[in-house]
Amino acid sequence: MHDDHVALKSARGRWILAATVLGSGMALLDSTVVNVALPFLGDDLDADMAGLQWTINAYTLTLAGLILLGGSLGDRYGRRKVFLIGTVWFALASALCGLSPNVEFLVAARALQGVGGALLTPGSLAIIQASFVRDDRPRAVGAWSGLGGVAAAIGPLLGGVLVQTAGWRWAFLLNLPVAALVVLVTRRHVPESRDEQAAGRFDVLGAVLAALALACLTYGLIEKGAAIPLVVGVALGAAFVVLEKRRSPDALVPVSIFRDRVFTAVNVVTLIMYAAMGVVFFLLVVQLQVVSGFKATPAGLSLLPTTILMLLLSARAGEMAKRYGPRWPMTIGILVAGLGFLWMSTIGFGASYVLQVLPAVTVFGLGLSAAVAPLTATVLATAEERHAGTASGVNNAVARTGSLLAVAAVPPLVGLVGDAFKNPPVFNAGFHTAMLISAAMMVVAALITFLTIRRNILATEGQVRR
Repeated sequence: MHDDHVALKSARGRWILAATVLGSGMALLDSTVVNVALPFLGDDLDADMAGLQWTINAYTLTLAGLILLGGSLGDRYGRRKVFLIGTVWFALASALCGLSPNVEFLVAARALQGVGGALLTPGSLAIIQASFVRDDRPRAVGAWSGLGGVAAAIGPLLGGVLVQTAGWRWAFLLNLPVAALVVLVTRRHVPESRDEQAAGRFDVLGAVLAALALACLTYGLIEKGAAIPLVVGVALGAAFVVLEKRRSPDALVPVSIFRDRVFTAVNVVTLIMYAAMGVVFFLLVVQLQVVSGFKATPAGLSLLPTTILMLLLSARAGEMAKRYGPRWPMTIGILVAGLGFLWMSTIGFGASYVLQVLPAVTVFGLGLSAAVAPLTATVLATAEERHAGTASGVNNAVARTGSLLAVAAVPPLVGLVGDAFKNPPVFNAGFHTAMLISAAMMVVAALITFLTIRRNILATEGQVRR
């Protein structure tokens, strides 16, 4: 345990929060800012629907496959150090994305971006858990979730402005000055922390198996008739599980952290919830441009209510979860977000922003604001402080995996293949079905939350983790 934990309201506490939010927000922003640029880069680089899927999924693939290793590296060698390395790596890969001459180069550069994201993302949350005094952690996590959610939600708006004014390449090049600011603030204000009990060897084989399994599954879901990669992906995934059990305690994913039923349940909820959200973020802004006739900037602006609500409500949701327990805020929040997806299914040709788009994204934003902070705080509260990086990495990997597999599987399932993004009637029909599928996934996630999270782990954290 540290004896120099920082108060959230102190000057240093605010700088620590700013650095972690900027760093993780940059990675989150890039996962959504690209969506609004998809029709533009698709035309410019002559990409088909599969090319657009890979533009999103190449980033998510390496992020999900390596984020566990990133968390372990931070626990071992220093969370601040690995966070800084990831930030610089991310910036360099972003420059490559912005200079891409074709879609194949862009996909490769996006994969490199994901590696940087895997290094910096778990470190940001682990730094919060290791740096702040215990009583301030739920509120700090809530603020991190809210401001990080703002970065994710503001991405389409920013992307719309950039592609209409400077071109789609600036959706990537914008990361360079942000990364420079993150490095400056982190070096000056963020304390170093690590797991002093870390020992043994790194599970490199586990990381490779996880990444290869996800790659094979993603390829099999996106490409037509690719049954063999699906089978190989499942086999590699099974091999990964067996390896992790045998390598304990040196496993990439320590089996012991899943002994807590709440930790396991929250990660299952995360998988389903972020699968649904991944589909929505991938398709909504494209639907507004291709079918509803919105320009890029108004299409991006459509998600502004979600941004505002996340900013205003997430920290309060973290406080409420600490006082009353995470079960009800998460259950109700996930259901409300699902209702927003159901409302989005009405968006089509000539859609009215005021009557259809605004109510849908507002309802979604209310639900997301209520659910994300309690979910994140619960994940961290169920793990020992020395495993903060690993627990954060596991939950982030689960979230990215859910989004990755859903973005790969759902579009082909609803008929969005080939040049569908250039065919408004086809895209419209597929979008409507995809929104219904996403809403159904949120109902399942809410049901699991209600049935499994019964104790107030946030209120009892101080007693059970001392």
